[in-house]
Amino acid sequence: MIPRSLFRLCCILGFLSFSKRVTSLTFLAPSCQNTTYNPKANSAYSASLNFLLSSLSSNASHTINGFYNSTAGHNISAKIYGLFLCRGDLSSDICEQCVADASNRILKLCSDEKTAIVWYDECLLRYSNESMFSRGDASFGINLRSPQNVTRPDLFNPLLLNLMNNVTNQAANDGSGKKFAVEEANFSSFQRLYTLAQCTPDLSSFDCMACLSNAVSNLPSCCYNRQGGRVVYPSCNVRYELYRFYNIVTAASNLPPLLPWSTPSSSKEKGQNSREVVIAIVVPIIVSVFLFFVALFLLRRRLRKRSDRVVEATGGSEILDAESLQYNLNEIQAATNNFSACNRIGEGGFGRVYKGTLHNGQDVAVKRLSTSSLQGFEEFRNEIGLVANLHHRNLVRLLGYCFHGEEKLLIYEFVPNKSLDYFLFDPERQPVLDWSRRYNIIGGLARGLLYLHEDSRLRIVHRDLKASNVLLDESMNPKIADFGYARICAVDQSEGSTSKIAGTYGYMAPEYAMPGQFSVKSDVFSFGVLVLEIISGKRSGSFHESDSAEDLLSYAWKQWRDGTPVALLDRNVGDSSSRNEVIQCIHIGLLCVQEDAEQRPNMAAVVLMLNSYSATMPAPNQPPILCHSRT
Repeated sequence: MIPRSLFRLCCILGFLSFSKRVTSLTFLAPSCQNTTYNPKANSAYSASLNFLLSSLSSNASHTINGFYNSTAGHNISAKIYGLFLCRGDLSSDICEQCVADASNRILKLCSDEKTAIVWYDECLLRYSNESMFSRGDASFGINLRSPQNVTRPDLFNPLLLNLMNNVTNQAANDGSGKKFAVEEANFSSFQRLYTLAQCTPDLSSFDCMACLSNAVSNLPSCCYNRQGGRVVYPSCNVRYELYRFYNIVTAASNLPPLLPWSTPSSSKEKGQNSREVVIAIVVPIIVSVFLFFVALFLLRRRLRKRSDRVVEATGGSEILDAESLQYNLNEIQAATNNFSACNRIGEGGFGRVYKGTLHNGQDVAVKRLSTSSLQGFEEFRNEIGLVANLHHRNLVRLLGYCFHGEEKLLIYEFVPNKSLDYFLFDPERQPVLDWSRRYNIIGGLARGLLYLHEDSRLRIVHRDLKASNVLLDESMNPKIADFGYARICAVDQSEGSTSKIAGTYGYMAPEYAMPGQFSVKSDVFSFGVLVLEIISGKRSGSFHESDSAEDLLSYAWKQWRDGTPVALLDRNVGDSSSRNEVIQCIHIGLLCVQEDAEQRPNMAAVVLMLNSYSATMPAPNQPPILCHSRT
């Protein structure tokens, strides 16, 4: 018989070595981006990559949340960024093994690429020559599905959707810092459905939810009626199965408990041995759990101190935390009578707008983006991030947002008089806009754009200024709205470029409509078109006034060249207009729509010209001929 002391020692050593055993890893797929380079020609980048992978591997066993990012290289050509993420339910030893294997595999599969990622069931590892830290990325990924179909899709699919909504919300708002959650529920009397959601912990709750919602929305196309499926992106992943594939028993689990082993109690020796086995296993577990919580407490205290030092060093930030603006879906449903048709006040390609009344009596406008909306996650996120930090009387004020499952809602201040196009292009409502109001609207728009371009903390190009994106308050003062396509320029930068042309033709500057070059001057062009529309009461995109003029800009130029600019004025204005103000505004409008962006005035000059009759204005040049199809 083995001595009891030796038996105890074997149990303890077995427990201590248990977590170090080699685990069978499941490799899923690589993604080697098409950014090849010559390792011999850029040996510095290769050296940085090797150093980075070594750093990631060496830190895999030291993270509490299974996530780590790092950089290597000092000069621009050799700078490289990398990270790994281990599944939230795995031990640090399995994480360490996975990261080590991934480091070796990514070098073999993607050795000549500047950007690459490998996915495992247990982890992902990624590197790039561009920073991806704290940025949600769902631009590419992989889909996997079970070959087996479910037997009752009519019951399975609603349950799956409900669980996925729950688990993604839990992951996005995970207080442990892991951005990880699992959820399960009974599918039938003998089957349970298990779900998992995870993001890289460097994402904000909002960015995590955006990424996970994108993944969930792809499940029907990849895994419809299947017993299992997953969507894996660089920044997040979701998965479901009809078997337990993670190592956590959820608190909500309703599975019947396993029956305990039946052991004979007649033998005193066997009873004694059973107690020794229990002690040998349970005591180390208790000690390990205790040490884990001690380490967790110390780490959180250190992170809290570091966070306090950062806040103290930066002196706070003027940028609002978008997460503090989040509304509860139930609150918005109650405010809008569950999005009743009676509360609907507008509709467009993005979805519908509803009037609502919050529990405190405040009226709000709720923009409910449709699932097929052209305004996707990036534009939704963009509008929240920008408008939340803008404060000007001529900009619509964002009160908050709601992001729950498929629902994407933006909550604004309620502006009672609808949009400018509602009055401007309707013959019966045009008389409401006398010249005094039109002149005030032009001035308000100019001041709002000046704030965006020069006076706000961020230099912002709106990119979609048009009559339907101008709201009118109770005093008919204008408020610029819809910042979904807006872009930030650096303080020392006034232009940028994009391959995604977004906005409305007829208002777009020629350099933006074709090559995709946008700047503050492209906003100036849109402002000029809008000024001419306000004066004439005619749409730029559907102008039919003269056989000799192809569009509103050409017609305004013809009247200016012929010395009859006032002929452009809307007949409904009547005698309320000031001839000098009308000519002044037409002059400014034509200066703003010049084809050469360099010749257009900036908004500071526009505001100065509007406020001073004595300001000398240069002669305008002929505007371009516009294309009127829409994006």
